[in-house]
Amino acid sequence: MISRLFIGAIRIYQITLAPLLGPRCRFYPSCSRYAVTCLETYSVPEAISKSTLRILRCNPWHPGGVDLP
Repeated sequence: MISRLFIGAIRIYQITLAPLLGPRCRFYPSCSRYAVTCLETYSVPEAISKSTLRILRCNPWHPGGVDLP
């Protein structure tokens, strides 16, 4: 399944890079956790679309907050 490949890549990011970068996400759950949840819930194209839009909103000009998939 292609979704497992994407989830594996996100998990590698969460284990290796995320701890070095520190908590930067303006949302709860974090953008990477949001992407994993989307991949577990929706089709791959829909999950990628939702995750991409979420990452684009994660910037200093957006207030952030709770944003569940």
